[in-house]
Amino acid sequence: MKKISMVLLSLSLVLGFSFSTLDVAEAKGEVKKFSNCKAMNKVYKGGVAKTKSTKNKGGKTKFKPFVSKALYNANKTKDRDKDYIACER
Repeated sequence: MKKISMVLLSLSLVLGFSFSTLDVAEAKGEVKKFSNCKAMNKVYKGGVAKTKSTKNKGGKTKFKPFVSKALYNANKTKDRDKDYIACER
């Protein structure tokens, strides 16, 4: 019983730290600049939007974009239609 509880505790700590690293990196200003949309869509399927109220001008999309002003600003050259969503799909 002790072994199982230690394994579960360790697993929850590892998962907790792995999910919080993205927020910490954005807070420090360390955002990833992607080389192209294919690389960005591997991480963010719907692309990256500047604000949550941003609307897509390019038509219907399959996925909802991830919202991050800092990440969008680092990759705004990938926003071809200038609708404040980079690499939308």
